[in-house]
Amino acid sequence: MKRRNFLRNGVALTASALAVGEAMAARTKERSAPAEKTFKLNFAPHQGMFKNHAGENFIDQIKFMYDQGFRAIEDNGMLKRSVEEQEKIGKELSRLGMTMGVFVVDGGENWKTSLTTGKQEFKDNFIKTCKACVDTAKRVNAKWMTVVPGFFDRSLPMGIQTSNVVDALRRGAEIFEPHGLIMVLEPLSDTPDLFMRFSDQTYELCKAVNSPSCKILYDIYHMQRNEGNLINNIERCWEEIAYFQIGDNPGRKEPTTGEINYKNIFKFVHNKGFKGVWGMEHGNAQPGKEGELALIKAYREVDNF
Repeated sequence: MKRRNFLRNGVALTASALAVGEAMAARTKERSAPAEKTFKLNFAPHQGMFKNHAGENFIDQIKFMYDQGFRAIEDNGMLKRSVEEQEKIGKELSRLGMTMGVFVVDGGENWKTSLTTGKQEFKDNFIKTCKACVDTAKRVNAKWMTVVPGFFDRSLPMGIQTSNVVDALRRGAEIFEPHGLIMVLEPLSDTPDLFMRFSDQTYELCKAVNSPSCKILYDIYHMQRNEGNLINNIERCWEEIAYFQIGDNPGRKEPTTGEINYKNIFKFVHNKGFKGVWGMEHGNAQPGKEGELALIKAYREVDNF
């Protein structure tokens, strides 16, 4: 081979190698984003929130969340995952030093199957599910589990329904107390048929159960829809609140996309001394990778107070 051709071919090979190297580096960077500053508040994303960047595997999504500065997750459906999957998630959270947020005390029934009825079969199913939650909580190092009592029983007076719910919750608290676990009662806005819809009512239930294992999950999206006056109501219910969830209104997307002044709420709760988890129970306002980046940017904005 002539020297001129040898040099020309060598330059071409070098350029090609550099191009391949740059492409591989770009793909690697895309798969594992550089670590960002840890958020001031302990925000907890959920599965699927960053799937366009991290892929479909939940463990990979958790790693991406960590790289972006999040230090907690939540997973409503954790109880329904296999034992093997629960153990893998728990191991990864432990390795990264991340907190497990809520999962749902899911007895496999829809909301129309309600503790308000006082029916023994519903109470038994609730107790059985609470016992199963203890084992799941140990695998993933969880502390909080969401409870929703169900629908109104229109055939019963309100006082009777309330007493039925309190009785069931006391049984649940008896199961969780020895393990230091907390069921957090979540008032919802999905339908007016739900028995538990307001923060003061949930506060009353917690006081009646009278257990450190029965507290309030204050979902700011639902409470804005049902009652508003957020900071005042948080103040009134403060001693019974153990967990918060986030979602702007209207739309139930990330903060800054709706009417709620999240920066003021975060500042107020932080100054009250809350060090717990803020579950990001909402959708992404925009699709794709751009939407995921916009979501992270929105949280950086409201975390700056």
